[in-house]
Amino acid sequence: MPDAEDVRRIALSLPDTTEKVAWSMPTFRVAGRMFATLPEDETSVAVRCPKEERDELALAEPEKFWIADHEAQFAWVRVRLAALEGEGELRDILADSWRQAALPRLLEAHPGLGLPPAGAHAGEEPWP
Repeated sequence: MPDAEDVRRIALSLPDTTEKVAWSMPTFRVAGRMFATLPEDETSVAVRCPKEERDELALAEPEKFWIADHEAQFAWVRVRLAALEGEGELRDILADSWRQAALPRLLEAHPGLGLPPAGAHAGEEPWP
């Protein structure tokens, strides 16, 4: 089961990512734009997620994803670390959130980061 240190290690391995404490919790930013936080007791992670996808995730897998009341108006979803299938799933979630916050120059420099490779199957890791 991934934990807060795995979140920190993976997030900081993404290009141009820094950690900054805000609202008394660790936040992770790409080029200054927040893409993940470790709220409360660090048993979950909040990540960027388009509202349509977020709502579908929360309905399909409520044991894994949920929407915090104060984040309902924003494109964020919470992920229970204990519900993840492993570090690979955490890596995929963080990389996807990173892509949503990254500047175009970073997306151009890292075109495959956070995207599954062509023909990838479930469980394959898209990046090291």
